[in-house]
Parts: sequence; C-alpha cells; structure tokens
Amino acid sequence: MEAITFKAFAITNEIDLNKIAIHCGIPKKFTWEEPLVLKRDVLRSILMQEVSDMQMVLIFSFGSIVFINHTNEEDFHIVFRFIRSFEPDVDLNIAGNYTDDYSLHIGENENLELADEYVVVPAIEDFYPELISTVLAKSVALEKTEEQLGKIHDKLENMIDRLEKGNLRIGNKELARTTAKIVRHEYNTLAYIMILDKPDITWTSSTASDFYDRMIEFFELNDRYKILKSKTDILYNIMDGFSTISHSIRGLFVEWIIVILILFEIVLTILQIIGWIP
Repeated sequence: MEAITFKAFAITNEIDLNKIAIHCGIPKKFTWEEPLVLKRDVLRSILMQEVSDMQMVLIFSFGSIVFINHTNEEDFHIVFRFIRSFEPDVDLNIAGNYTDDYSLHIGENENLELADEYVVVPAIEDFYPELISTVLAKSVALEKTEEQLGKIHDKLENMIDRLEKGNLRIGNKELARTTAKIVRHEYNTLAYIMILDKPDITWTSSTASDFYDRMIEFFELNDRYKILKSKTDILYNIMDGFSTISHSIRGLFVEWIIVILILFEIVLTILQIIGWIP
C-alpha cells in the first residue's frame, strides 16, 4: 500500500463548519470538537475535477485545514478560496505561512515507528487518517498562535522601554487593546484549539487512544500548551503591573489637583482677610 500523505495549514482563527456543511448538503450539525470531512462527490464539486476515494480534506473549527493525498498546489488554493467565501477574514496571502507535511506508512513489523516526517504502523486502521490530521491541525494552529504571542511580547517590550525612559503615562485605550490581544490569544489557544481534548474514537478504542497519545507526545502538544499557558500568565501579570502604575499616576495627579485647589482657596481667603480682595 502506498503511503498516505498529509498537508496541514492554519489559515484563520475560526471556521463555522455548519455553514459549510449546509452549503455542501451534509445533513449533520457539527460540534466544535469534530472536523468537517470533505470527500468524494462533495470534494469533486469543489475542486471541479475527479478525486479518488483516498483523497479527503478535513476542516477544523479552530481554523486549520488538512489535505489527505493531495499534492497539487492549485487544489490547496481552490479550497482556501472556498473557505474564504464563508470566512472573509481568511488572508490568502499568508495562508501558506503555517503548514506541516506528514505521511503514514504500513510496515512489516508490529512496532509503531514515529519520525519527524512520517509514522509507520503495522496495519492500517480507519482512525489513523483522522487522528494524524487532528494532531497536525492542532500543531500548525499552535504555531500560528505562538507567532501571535511573539507580537504581543514585542508590544509589551516597547511599553517597558517607555517606562525605563521615564514615560510613565500609558493610556486606557492602549492598555485595553493590549489586554484584548492577550485574552484573544488565550481564547484561541487554550479554549478553541482544545489541546487537552481527545477525539471520540480514543474513548472507545484503546489502540486509537495509545496512538493518539504517542502522536501528541511526539509533537509536544502538551508541552507547547503549558509553555503558552505560562507565557500568557506572565503577560497578565505584566499588564496588571502596567495598570497599577497607570492608575497610581492618575490618582497622584488628582491628589495634586486637589492640593492646588485647596491652596488656591486658602490664598483667596487670606487675600480677603487682609482686604486685597473685596
């Protein structure tokens, strides 16, 4: 049996699977933890060409797409444009920035062999393509989120540089925008990608569960999740510090205004007493 190839992309933060399913005539309501699988007639109608039974496209709600046994670059772009018709936020110019390639091979021994670019299994099982696709989809989605986290870090570094130079004024809008980016990052990573959630098949098949656990360990999904969670917590602590400084400065400014007004009132009273002001 020839190797089964996989190519994963992270193209956006969220995809409404149900809108696509309705358009494709798929009579099923999708929950956010399961992918939409396009194959056979549905995929043929999208690509406008013949497809084999081994060719599939899996679309995940957290913005990742995995192509199985597709090597034609034009196929990728056709599907991207198809997705963009439902999700206008998809930027086709950066659709290929977060991607990964993998393949599934059938071996002659009974041992599972994992490598950076392929996995070798003793016998084919129906759940292998979906589980591999799920791991790849989460991996490229994490890669996209990790880069977004780096941009937030750069923004905070600029704010810290300003503090070091004595510029202590940080506007509420700037604090709100930066905090919103952190919250969005945490939502996209910790909630929506669902790193810790396992596919349904892993709860009914011990073989599937063991394989999935080996895959997520090899791709270090849990470790990357923990690192992102830790960095997110650090960002919140930094923002709390900025907020405290900002509020302290505003409080001090108000206190000085009050002191000045009191002094001004005292001066007016004294001037009235000595008769300089009627």
